[in-house]
Amino acid sequence: MRTIIAASAMSLMAYPAFSDSSDPIKLTLHDWSGQLITTTLMGEVLKQAGHNVEYVQADYIAQFAGLETGDLHVAMELWETTAREAMDASFATGNVVSMGETGMMAIEEWWYPAYMADRCPGLPNWEALKDCPEAFATPETAPLGRYLGGPVTWGGFDDERVEALELDFEVVHAGTDAALFAELEAAYQRQDPIILWVYSPHWAPAKFEGSFVEFPPYSAECYNDPSVGINPDAAYDCGKPTGPIWKAAWSGLSEKWPDAAKVIENFKISNADAAGMVAEVDLNGKSIEDTVAAWMEANKGTWSNWIK
Repeated sequence: MRTIIAASAMSLMAYPAFSDSSDPIKLTLHDWSGQLITTTLMGEVLKQAGHNVEYVQADYIAQFAGLETGDLHVAMELWETTAREAMDASFATGNVVSMGETGMMAIEEWWYPAYMADRCPGLPNWEALKDCPEAFATPETAPLGRYLGGPVTWGGFDDERVEALELDFEVVHAGTDAALFAELEAAYQRQDPIILWVYSPHWAPAKFEGSFVEFPPYSAECYNDPSVGINPDAAYDCGKPTGPIWKAAWSGLSEKWPDAAKVIENFKISNADAAGMVAEVDLNGKSIEDTVAAWMEANKGTWSNWIK
């Protein structure tokens, strides 16, 4: 993974910054295409506004430590579904602040292809999984069903959810985002059993016919108080939260780079635009830089307003 993404050759008008430091603004990169695209888009717009930008590889949850110390400056995709607790804890220090919503709305949950509904009647109700774990078993997990989770760095409490809801499933974590969806692609083509972590915005829910499992509704109490929910002795006995994808920054950002802070706050894109760019990279083989450049060329009016 590159730690610096080269500037694309874009014939776009530059907007000079006036009062900001010339030091590089450090934006964090993670391990899925959508976040790399969102962050590169933000960085390229900041460059057009005259700012110096550096991209730094960082762990999704562990990045908060760097944001709190000011060693990292901007995180562009914090999903309500998986980062809420880490965000709240970091905001409470006073060293990290919200930069508002990205415009994208997050869903991250267990998902199964439509052909699995016949093999496990009762889906999408989660209780169906209690009756047919063998429908999702693999030779490595039988008689337990297999749930293919995201990389462990994504969080999500799937292991805890399986235990709390007493599901006869083994959680197996994909090593990378690419591996996760490569396995879905292969299973779908062969009609093999699979249930896995799928998220939106992403191309997968549009390309493949299927559904998200309907777990008991999320609540903060379900995550934090074992007495709340179906299992009185365990937390996480509910589904994942849904909601906005947020931006966050080191609290010193607005003082050191006030103009850049306004641009970051103004950043907004839709699920459709985000999913379309991810599809260009993951399905059509385009580079992140070329994909971002094409979007910027086609949407000058949008990103120019972020700078204004």
